[in-house]
Amino acid sequence: MIEKSLKSIIEAALFASSKPLTLKHFLALFSEPERPKRHLIQAILEELHDDYAERGIELVEVASGYRFQSKKSLLPWLKGLQTERAPRYSRALLETLAIIAYRQPITRGEIEAIRGISVSTDIVKKLQDYKWIRILAHRETAGRPALYGTTKAFLDHFNLQNLNDLPELSEMLDSEEHKL
Repeated sequence: MIEKSLKSIIEAALFASSKPLTLKHFLALFSEPERPKRHLIQAILEELHDDYAERGIELVEVASGYRFQSKKSLLPWLKGLQTERAPRYSRALLETLAIIAYRQPITRGEIEAIRGISVSTDIVKKLQDYKWIRILAHRETAGRPALYGTTKAFLDHFNLQNLNDLPELSEMLDSEEHKL
């Protein structure tokens, strides 16, 4: 198999897939005798990333793999194409999610201690419904409270490869002060 057709196959798979694709997904596209080496697929992904650098879409790597997406700089022009309104999240939901993301694994009681107010069951359920958080384990204390943490879906939704890509808390606090 020549590299040009391999590149076309990988590019087409990225466009056809509704979810991010991993190297394992790309390898599964081929039967054993023609299966390319991982490093070749990785090189083709880098080449595709460079090919799309000057276009309106980009190849990005998120926690669940690789995907094409519109460039963020073009969002003002693309907003009118959305048929459904983007969901608006309450401050309480976003605060709870941020606390979980930065302090995980964390119990509901610890979240409430940080926020200084109780956390609604609806908020925790909504975050679980979005598949942004999940129960990682249960703390071995009285009542065995659930320990919450974020998921790959959370990372994918917010365009992160891993938790190290979260902005520094000091950056977030500085930008919040500028809004006030």
